[in-house]
Amino acid sequence: MSSIIALLTKQFEENQDPENAAQMEGYMKNHFPFFGIKSPQRREIEKQFFQETGILKEPFNHELVLDLWKMDQREYQYVAITYIEKSLKKLQIGDLSLMETLITMKSWWDTVDALAAKPVGKIAQKYPEVVEETIDGWAAHNNMWLRRTAILFQLKYKQETNEEKLYDYIMLNAESKEFFIQKAIGWVLREYSKTNPHSVKSFIEVHRLASLSVREGSKYLP
Repeated sequence: MSSIIALLTKQFEENQDPENAAQMEGYMKNHFPFFGIKSPQRREIEKQFFQETGILKEPFNHELVLDLWKMDQREYQYVAITYIEKSLKKLQIGDLSLMETLITMKSWWDTVDALAAKPVGKIAQKYPEVVEETIDGWAAHNNMWLRRTAILFQLKYKQETNEEKLYDYIMLNAESKEFFIQKAIGWVLREYSKTNPHSVKSFIEVHRLASLSVREGSKYLP
C-alpha cells in the first residue's frame, strides 16, 4: 500500500496551503494536522488518484483504508471515507468491524458521521441481524462515538426507519450531557420528522429530552 499512498502524498504535498491548514485545524479544534487542501481541490485529487490506481475496480481493500487512517494529515482520512462511500455495494457483514475500528480511531464528528449514515447504515440494511448483534451494544457503549453512530445509522432510512429501535436508542442516551449525543438525537429526530412528523412531535412531547435535542428535532415540525 505504501506505493499507492505515495501517489496521494505527492499530490497533497504539491498542493498544500499552510494558511488554509491553520484555519482547518482551528475549525477541528486542533485535533488533527491538515495539508490545507479544501474540499473541491481534494475531490479533484481523489478523482485522479482513483483513476491512476484503478482501486475502485478491485475488491474492497481493508488494508488501504487502515493505512490511510493511520496517516497524520486529516485529508488522508477523507480520502478513505470517499473510497468507502464509492465501495458501498461491495461491503459485507464482516466490514462492520472495520467501521467500528475507524469510528473509535481518530474520532471526531467529521469522520464518525460519514461512517454512521452511509457504510454502517448500508451494512445494517443489507444484514439487519447486525442491529441486534452489534449496534444494540453500541447504543449503550462507553465510547461516545459508537453511541452517536447507533443513534445516527438510520438517518437516511426514511420510511424504512425502525421507529421503535430509533426511540429506544434515543431514550438510552436522553440523559447524556455530551453535546455530540444531544446534537445527534436532535438531528435524527429532525430528519425523521420529514417522514413522520406526527410521531416525532408526539415523542418529543411525551419524553424528557435535552433542550438542544428538542430545539434541533422540532425545526420542521408544525
